[in-house]
Amino acid sequence: MSTIAHYQRLFTYDAWANREVLSGLEIANPSPQRALKLLAHILSAERLWLERLLGETQTYPVWPEFTLAQCRLEAEELVRRWKNYIAELGESGLRGTVTYKNTKGEAWTNQREDILMHVAMHSAYHRGQIASEMRAAGIQPAYTDFIHGVRQGMVQ
Repeated sequence: MSTIAHYQRLFTYDAWANREVLSGLEIANPSPQRALKLLAHILSAERLWLERLLGETQTYPVWPEFTLAQCRLEAEELVRRWKNYIAELGESGLRGTVTYKNTKGEAWTNQREDILMHVAMHSAYHRGQIASEMRAAGIQPAYTDFIHGVRQGMVQ
């Protein structure tokens, strides 16, 4: 498997897991507020990193106040945008670097490949927090383990 194919697969998993969490929050009604805030943060951070990679201006704050409907729209748009970005990047593009400023105004330079891995891991970390919030509220959280997505045929 090429490295690009690996990242395409990783972001397919990420999109599926975000949709699963979103569906779980929609069913919970009302969903725990902290869980919604964490999902909004996941989506905002995914967009922010994509904007950094593309040299675009930051659209949202890192911790936005999204409704479930806004989360749904953002998740759908991000699937398309990340898929296009990774497809256009190519193998050699992965090793290229991007210089950006973080939210504190500090300048950093990172390899694109490292940013892609960070995005996937950051989102998985916060989905774990969402699962904890759901359980604490007495709600069964979405099952978003990578291997589950593979077994279900959602991650090829």
